[in-house]
Amino acid sequence: MRTPFWWFLFAAGVAALLGAEIHMGYPGVRSWIGYAVLIPLALLAVWRLGSVRVRVADGELVAGDERISLEHVGRTQIVPKKRKQDAMGPELDPIAFVLHRSWIGPVVRIETTDPASPVPYWVVSSRRPEELVAALGR
Repeated sequence: MRTPFWWFLFAAGVAALLGAEIHMGYPGVRSWIGYAVLIPLALLAVWRLGSVRVRVADGELVAGDERISLEHVGRTQIVPKKRKQDAMGPELDPIAFVLHRSWIGPVVRIETTDPASPVPYWVVSSRRPEELVAALGR
């Protein structure tokens, strides 16, 4: 999943403002350290936060660092962008696993059938929700 370009611009702008604060406080070469450190760190943070992957591999659904065996995947539901606010708001169970990226429209609601898991379902953002549901075999 690719992070939108404007997120990088926003992060670079915020880092540049923080770098300017440091620039005003130190004379000479030290004044540029804020820019040299903060701008790459901000861009790296945005890239890392936007690089979460959702995939089905080796009999498991992997979303970020979380995994669930396909044998414990129950019903699935594609929630379109128009209904996402309800699914992520008043309809959301507080103990559900959520992997939400705001720049991705639809989400997939995946029921878990594992009796040992306290999580009733997952809500996962996906650019290709139909392909995800097909890969889950549901």
